[in-house]
Amino acid sequence: MQAENITDNSKVEKKIDSFGRAYSTGKRKSSIARVWIKPGSGNILVNGRKEDNYFSSKSHRLLLNQPLVLTNRKSEVDIICTVKGGGLSGQAGAIRHGISRALVNFEPELRKNLKKEGFLTRDSRVVERKKYGRAKARRSYQFSKR
Repeated sequence: MQAENITDNSKVEKKIDSFGRAYSTGKRKSSIARVWIKPGSGNILVNGRKEDNYFSSKSHRLLLNQPLVLTNRKSEVDIICTVKGGGLSGQAGAIRHGISRALVNFEPELRKNLKKEGFLTRDSRVVERKKYGRAKARRSYQFSKR
């Protein structure tokens, strides 16, 4: 009997709901984003507002568009997302993570490129807690010798 390679035979299937949407969640710092992707013309809605109105900073808009630019799907899909918690930078990172994961659910063959660029990896860096006897997490109070 010959050993079979299971990974080659298993076909990764799309995870799409009855409305033709792929869903995923993304996290960054203390922000959590819920993202739905469906075929469309490239519109991105964040909490019911267009991305330009929600993120005034261009760097935040570029951050959340990175997975779409990498996979050349910017003008092929519509994205609806709700995000809560944290600030704008964390929210943009959470949306980017959610878009990347939802794209994999929508088109599983995109996983290799997104994984290579690190978009599917959860950025686990969070703010270090403040310690007692110190001004901040690491900063000590000013020391006076005399």
